[in-house]
Amino acid sequence: MVLIRRPSTSNIFSCDLKIFLRGSEKIRCSLLQNIINSIHHAPLEDHKFLLCHIDHNKSKRRGGDIVLLYASKYHDVNAVINLSGRYDLKAGIEERLGKDYLERIRNVGFIDVKKKRSGSFDFRVTEESLMDRLGTNMHEACLHIDKECRVLTTHGSSDKIIPVQDAHEFAKIIPNHRLHIIEGADHAFSNHQDELSSVVVSFIEEIMHQNTNRVFN
Repeated sequence: MVLIRRPSTSNIFSCDLKIFLRGSEKIRCSLLQNIINSIHHAPLEDHKFLLCHIDHNKSKRRGGDIVLLYASKYHDVNAVINLSGRYDLKAGIEERLGKDYLERIRNVGFIDVKKKRSGSFDFRVTEESLMDRLGTNMHEACLHIDKECRVLTTHGSSDKIIPVQDAHEFAKIIPNHRLHIIEGADHAFSNHQDELSSVVVSFIEEIMHQNTNRVFN
């Protein structure tokens, strides 16, 4: 997550995103709101912020989705960057948790997910967080994103974890939306970091320039 004070381009605040990789969507949205509120109340000359969320991670968790859910619930951001977000949250669960995951999690209350390469503990999925995911409708949520909030979705055409079609679905329903597909890129944009950086930085600079013009015009 990157918080950029406006209209100045010199005040950039960052936050460790690891705290958002656990718990339900409701919990993580609440955590994000608390952080934003604390920064808004800081003793700065200008308390207006541009909030850009750059929430992509290689561990296949739902960073891209949580920022869109936040924008749909709290209308205090004017820009969101969604990298490889998942449109259908019901998809991909069996691949990660294994077959009969619903029965297993109801019997024990949680499932411990291990890293594929090392086999060591990665993270725990609770029944509450799983039910929250299954009950989250991204289509319905995105319909509530403010029309003034600009959204950039960037996705790799060769993403085997989350299909590129998900990005096109976001483009269909989010009103103020820009879609950029990086040809040949996988889920982590492994060999396309330069193009990814260029797209994201250009989007941020464009918004910051527009905000500066609004202040001084």
